[in-house]
Amino acid sequence: MRTWSEALRAAWTTGGWASLASTCVLAWRGRADNGRIWGALNAPGHWVWGDAALREDGPSLRHTGTGLAVHHLASLFWGLLYERACPAPRPRAVRRLCGHAAAVASVAAAVDLRLAPPRLTPGFEHRLSTHSLVAVYAAFAVGIVLGGWWVDRRHGACRKPACARGNALPPHRPPRSTT
Repeated sequence: MRTWSEALRAAWTTGGWASLASTCVLAWRGRADNGRIWGALNAPGHWVWGDAALREDGPSLRHTGTGLAVHHLASLFWGLLYERACPAPRPRAVRRLCGHAAAVASVAAAVDLRLAPPRLTPGFEHRLSTHSLVAVYAAFAVGIVLGGWWVDRRHGACRKPACARGNALPPHRPPRSTT
């Protein structure tokens, strides 16, 4: 299992990719379901502003900014859970990344939509169809996979000093003579 500090650093990337991917799908599906993108993006702001954020259809710093911030922070939380719970050595196989991402996205959906008290749900479930919700959480999983892949490629399995300087391989040393 990774240390908390390693997991926190990786979660910035993993959660950020998940937030970006799911935000794009929120906007797309919000427009498809309601004719405007802003309602789905404003909805997470109901954590701070109550039901007014759930009804807001236009862009505003108050509702859209808060909604995007709440969504991003929640994505970072789930990214941290993913990075902390993914014990595989780096670089992780894509199949393993996908399996863990699907599991985290499924748990996030269950917690968000079934277990959380009404004030702490994401809110966009009030603005989107069931099919759109599935698309949002699928995009969230894809974002986790992309973020995990990015972290693995940037921080790889090699922890030797030569690798930390940016070299792909440690310096070559000729084999010892056995004579």
